[in-house]
This record gives sequence, C-alpha cells and structure tokens, in this order.
Amino acid sequence: MLDGDVVRTHLSKGLGFSKEDRDTNIRRIGFVAAEIVRHDGIVICAAVSPYKATRYEVRQMVGKEKFLEVFVNTPLWLCEQRDPKGLYAKARRQELIGFTGIDDPYELPENPEIILDTAANSQDVNANLILQYLREKGLLIK
Repeated sequence: MLDGDVVRTHLSKGLGFSKEDRDTNIRRIGFVAAEIVRHDGIVICAAVSPYKATRYEVRQMVGKEKFLEVFVNTPLWLCEQRDPKGLYAKARRQELIGFTGIDDPYELPENPEIILDTAANSQDVNANLILQYLREKGLLIK
C-alpha cells in the first residue's frame, strides 16, 4: 500500500503542492507502483491525484491492463466535514493556497473502473463493491 501521506513524508519530501509538485508526487507513486507490478506484485495507491493527464500517464506507466482506477466520489461539503487535519478550513481561510477542491481543480476521471459514492454508501458497502469488481474480473478468488 502506498499511502499519499507516507509517500510525501519519505519519497516526496520537500515537494510542495504546486501543480508541478503534485504531478511529480503522483509520477513517483506511479513509478514505484509500476515496479511492484512489473515484479508480479499488487499495490494499492491511496493518493489525491487531481489531474487527468497525470493519472493517464501513470496508467500507461503501470500498464493499461493492470491499472485499476477507483474514483472515491465524495462531495466537497463532505470532505470538509470529514477533514481530520483541518486542511479544508485552512484553505478556506487562505492559509493554504492551491488546495484541491477549494482554489485548485479536481478533474473528474472520465472512465474509472470503479466509482465509490461515499455520501450514499458505508465503508463496508464500498469495500464490497471493490471486492465484487475484482471477483468479476477474475482478479480475486472467492
């Protein structure tokens, strides 16, 4: 599992949140993921990836047939409500500039393999949707 916060602490330390730095961060995650997959591993990347072009680039890096995009569809109001670090509040006060969803865009995926609705579904329901997809595609046995 490549967690976005952990990657930023270790692999992408020193990068900010400009578009260029965000793209570099996602490319680094994609590179590590591609290496894991190339060696027959499975990796889950949990990172905010706001730009379509960079997500497409990482899909190519990993391999189209091995890349599964899960769009965790959460309305902005709910992101703000669930914000454990207070980052949305800081962005609203303009203490953070270039924050995804506030003053920087999130470009919706065009064709994600899975869409999870976190406003309507519980974590268990969404987890089961992923498992169901993996079973249907023969990527998970039972």
